[in-house]
Amino acid sequence: MAAASLSRLSRRVAAAPSLRRLLSTPAAASSASPAVQSPPPPPSAAGTAAAGADRVRWDYRGQRQLVPLGQWMPKVAVDAYVAPEAVLAGQVTVYDGASVWSGSVLRGDLNKITLGFCANVQERCVLHAAWSAPTGLPAETLVDRYVTVGAYCLLRSCTIEPECIIGQHSILMEGSLVETNSILEAGSVLPPGRRIPTGELWAGNPARFVRKLTNEEIMEIPKLAVAINDLMQSHFSEFLPYSNAYLEVEKLKKSFSIPL
Repeated sequence: MAAASLSRLSRRVAAAPSLRRLLSTPAAASSASPAVQSPPPPPSAAGTAAAGADRVRWDYRGQRQLVPLGQWMPKVAVDAYVAPEAVLAGQVTVYDGASVWSGSVLRGDLNKITLGFCANVQERCVLHAAWSAPTGLPAETLVDRYVTVGAYCLLRSCTIEPECIIGQHSILMEGSLVETNSILEAGSVLPPGRRIPTGELWAGNPARFVRKLTNEEIMEIPKLAVAINDLMQSHFSEFLPYSNAYLEVEKLKKSFSIPL
């Protein structure tokens, strides 16, 4: 009878899959059960340093004010004002009292660019210089003393003599020359090799002679440059007289948790 009862039990176990699962080994049961995900490990110090390095690199992706090109480094006088949004690259020289306002680009990668005493280049101007001028004149760009260059002007390999006014949105092409005590009206285009004689007012596209300037108008030209220089002083006083590199060092210390 015992043999008969054992045979009946074995047949029931074989017929019931649930009993087979219950009678299986613990290792098999654990392998059949779904895997439980372990919590993610805490961030390591290396990962934190890498994230800090990414933040530092992002901080340094901003605009550079002075861009050296090869052996050439822009030279800016101590009391000259260059706006933080301006860019000076290569062979650029800015003399005392001169000012370069926001958004302007002076790119001296092919030839020299010189901004004279108390001259000013206003917002969004572009100054460039070619290898050589087709007229045989010097290909460098010269903006001499007490010259006012209005906003959104384009100057390329031209020469502007002392005490002149270039109206905004004007274009001066290669080899053009503006002699002293002259005014170019706003929106004018001076073709390559064209010369504006001293004491004259020119305007148009292409620029043409309009009339002679009066003595009162000629006397007002340097006064405008001096007035802009006075306005520059209020902007210049907003900046520290020393470099702000220490601020970048503080960012590095915080990012990498460097002890003081």
